Amino acid sequence: MLYGICNLSIVPLRLEPTDRSEMVSQILYGEHFKILEQQKSWSKIRLAFDTYEGWVDNKQYIEILKDQYKALQKESPKLSSDIVEFVLDENKELYTIPLGSTLNGLDLLNHTHDGNTVYYKNPKEEIIKTAFIYLNAPYLWGGKTPFGIDCSGFTQMVYKLNGYNLLRDASQQAMQGEALSFIEESEPGDLAFFDNTEGEIVHVGIIMKDNYIIHAHGKVRIDRLDHTGIYNINKRKHTHKLRVIKKVI
Repeated sequence: MLYGICNLSIVPLRLEPTDRSEMVSQILYGEHFKILEQQKSWSKIRLAFDTYEGWVDNKQYIEILKDQYKALQKESPKLSSDIVEFVLDENKELYTIPLGSTLNGLDLLNHTHDGNTVYYKNPKEEIIKTAFIYLNAPYLWGGKTPFGIDCSGFTQMVYKLNGYNLLRDASQQAMQGEALSFIEESEPGDLAFFDNTEGEIVHVGIIMKDNYIIHAHGKVRIDRLDHTGIYNINKRKHTHKLRVIKKVI
């Protein structure tokens, strides 16, 4: 088994081993992973944080040893908490990194960082404060940063920055936590999931107080939430059908 770490800021994780393939997620700076299959130009990997799989360009990561991977696994994530920051390599060359980048591998990469960090679990009320950092970020399928993010990438990163683990896709996140029977039982920071006409979970957002929800739909935005689903204030209609509310924290 081979192992790797992302030494660049935002690297696409693709469905197939080609630049033309769908981007299913992103690998942010410092994330480490197992290499499941290595071809001439591409590698299929499994991310350590959420076990998500996809293909990455071999030029966009560096290999690490098994012992180094295991050492990173034992540590709680230490994350950058500024929207944009940078690290310096041994030649004093600058690498920009986005909010939520993992800094546990700085010594391994021979990089330095002097920005703000988070590395502990926050109280549940911090979830909404963190979510507001992403407000108006454009929707991007597979995205995980304030410069482009999808609905489940948004919920995953907000929870991650507060010390909690969510899986990558909305359908996976819907399997976590405790189901609530009514909106009235929910608290700010709980997750609301929405399905399509086939009954598949296709959307997720974070519940706020007073029956509002913050979610990524066109951009990270705030809308009304009721027993039917999400009511888009601008369009004056429901855009998503409520399936289940989950309490993860």
